[in-house]
Amino acid sequence: MKIALLSPIAWRTPPRHYGPWETIVSMLAEGLVEQGMEVTLFATGDSQTSGQLESICPVPYEEDKEMDAKVWECLHIAHLFEHADQFDIIHNNYDFLPLSYSRLVKTPVVTTIHGFSSPKILPVYQKYNQDNYYISISDSDRSPALKYLRTVYHGIDLDKFTLNEKPGDYLLYFGRIHPDKGTYEAIQIAQSFGMKMIIAGIIQDESYYYSQVAPYIDEKNIIYVGSVGAERRDELLQGAYALLHPIYFHEPFGLSVVESMACGTPVIAFNRGSMPEVIQEGKTGFLVNSIDEAVDKLKAIPGLDRNACRSWVQERFSKERMVADYISVYDTIIEML
Repeated sequence: MKIALLSPIAWRTPPRHYGPWETIVSMLAEGLVEQGMEVTLFATGDSQTSGQLESICPVPYEEDKEMDAKVWECLHIAHLFEHADQFDIIHNNYDFLPLSYSRLVKTPVVTTIHGFSSPKILPVYQKYNQDNYYISISDSDRSPALKYLRTVYHGIDLDKFTLNEKPGDYLLYFGRIHPDKGTYEAIQIAQSFGMKMIIAGIIQDESYYYSQVAPYIDEKNIIYVGSVGAERRDELLQGAYALLHPIYFHEPFGLSVVESMACGTPVIAFNRGSMPEVIQEGKTGFLVNSIDEAVDKLKAIPGLDRNACRSWVQERFSKERMVADYISVYDTIIEML
């Protein structure tokens, strides 16, 4: 089977440090190749894959601010669809824009919806629903206005995450710094609990960072280390007492939550979005609804089995399971034609 994987071009595939969608596409590409699929990855020119790489955009537009993102998105998407007849399946991981090309080609298009940035994009998904096969990344992230083929949870490469059976002496916030992610609330939880916290992630909202986060960073009790790559990520996750995830939005999945549990580190998360699907309540972490409740549940972290956190991820969120699920999706579509 010949598969065309359309990856975003905001970051390299796989990303150097940040890029959750690109991370998933890279793992899927490599996994499909291992299973004998003919994979062509449409990504930035500096991307890496054991399949065939097709690119028209030389570098990620987030790494070259002289680039016009709309221009390169247009060229990138068109480049794939101009070669659509060479593939059995087109797997779109680029949000709603490629849907507008889908009626122009005969090749079936699978679209993984990695989340809805705004309700304003729904009309595009609705218009092309009958011409595409939609995949949700959690049951909670489904729109009642759309028809889906299946839910496929993200997977991670467990070989890149090291189990640490003993709780560390710091709390960890791992994610983009933005009000939706609750960086400020994580700081309040850490201060109330009386434990040092490390913050890792890109600054996505600068005004929020400078007004709500930066005043608390003292490099002793609250430490900001920036956006980190794979090796440092593993070190931070496995060494933490717990991961704090006090989100204020409908989290579609939560890769950092799964990555933390893969290292044996439990998660304290606000009970929103996909969190009840990702966290095994009382075994791999706790779902809470307030800062005070989070502080209280942190006291119970030493009683959790960190091996159970790792096992939970192995059972439900491995890259092997994700790849197998997508192959099943492709087979189903081919049989339906």
